[in-house]
Amino acid sequence: MASETLYINRTIRIEGWELVEQFVRASGPGGQNVNKVSSAVQLRFDVRNSPSLPSAVKDRLTRLAGRRLTKDGVLVIEADRHRTQERNREDARERLKALILRAAAPPPPKRVPTKPTRGSVERRLKAKSERSRTKSLRGNVNDD
Repeated sequence: MASETLYINRTIRIEGWELVEQFVRASGPGGQNVNKVSSAVQLRFDVRNSPSLPSAVKDRLTRLAGRRLTKDGVLVIEADRHRTQERNREDARERLKALILRAAAPPPPKRVPTKPTRGSVERRLKAKSERSRTKSLRGNVNDD
């Protein structure tokens, strides 16, 4: 179990009891040490049952998580980039924080459709008529 509180922003913080850390053996760098020490971290966070997240953030986080979310609504983040357990632990917590920040960000403003200007319409029509004239000159010539 993780004991420290994870501060996401001014309004969102995840208590330590909500995060479950499991240490497993990592593949990759570490030499002989990789076979002896469990340095990789699996950080689990129950998104659906978390009292720390507003419902809108939970919904967006569920969509963003993708394959990392289990059927039970538990987000699993695996970190094994570093050789030490502590750095992998920090990496997993930072990745969780970044994911929640993305989910908590407000959606982009809606696009306001605008009409084309009169000048742009005239330029487009003029270009079309010039192109039409150019192509019509490529046709067969009638000898009358």
